[in-house]
Amino acid sequence: MKNNIDIKMLAKETFELEASNVLALSEKIDDDFVKVVESILTLKGRVIITGIGKSAIIAQKIVATLNSTGTPSIFMHAADAIHGDLGIIQEHDLIIAISKSGNTPEIKVLIPFLKQTGNTLVAIVGNNSSYLADQADYILDTTITREACPNNLAPTTSTTVQLAMGDALAVCLQTKRQFSDQDFAKYHPGGALGKQLYLKVGDLSDQRGLPQVQADSNVRNVLISITKFRLGATVVEQDGNILGIITDGDIRRMLEKHEDVSELKAIDIMSKNPKTIEKTELAVNALHEMRQNSISQLVVVDEGVYAGIIHIQDILKEGII
Repeated sequence: MKNNIDIKMLAKETFELEASNVLALSEKIDDDFVKVVESILTLKGRVIITGIGKSAIIAQKIVATLNSTGTPSIFMHAADAIHGDLGIIQEHDLIIAISKSGNTPEIKVLIPFLKQTGNTLVAIVGNNSSYLADQADYILDTTITREACPNNLAPTTSTTVQLAMGDALAVCLQTKRQFSDQDFAKYHPGGALGKQLYLKVGDLSDQRGLPQVQADSNVRNVLISITKFRLGATVVEQDGNILGIITDGDIRRMLEKHEDVSELKAIDIMSKNPKTIEKTELAVNALHEMRQNSISQLVVVDEGVYAGIIHIQDILKEGII
């Protein structure tokens, strides 16, 4: 290897080889795939996914994806299964075994025990003439042309294709179940992803109070209100109606324009028709609104009634970006 061009070319060749094999899966989606999806949709038990080596790692990822999209699943390591973990399998479960060759010793030892349970056995396998394929009730074909490994040995293309097949199963099941973003949020309450799906504007603005002044409030009272709540703004109200908003930027513009501010009132320096958002809206939507309008605050309303201010920093602190 003489220079970086060789490295770049190898990386590109890896992408091209793996991508072509993933794309080739489209031609391998047959009636068995449809029957597997239908079987899982009507399943009274869980999906048990097993494998050995790198296929076991892929199995764990598929289990995680299925669990997060509404299909209860459990990982069972093929080597551990014959040493007690077969007890995981219950009467109404469906078993998916993942293997490139379908002939690894651990799989060949395990399959007879799986068949004894009477559960449906699905093979995600890269060899349709293998022992696993012969014993399975349904075959999901993940045959590849070659591994991206230069020696055609290390699982690279094969595991990528297995993962893609698992994703296809998960997406089909999720769609058929009409699994919504709100359903998804129930399984992802933590982290930035979960917060995007469940954190409401009111969850943040309710903690910050109600910065507000009357239309005839003087500049001193406006500054006190902005400083007290540390939201960079205060709302101007009159008889319960929102007239406008005064931000730090409005204060700076006022000082640039007027040498004497002693006679100015809130109504003189406010920005009319401020952007508002309902407190029941998702916080991530508030972030999109702020970015779209290049502003840092939104006036929060509860069915049209002033309910607070949400600042962009409140949202960013929650890890929503």
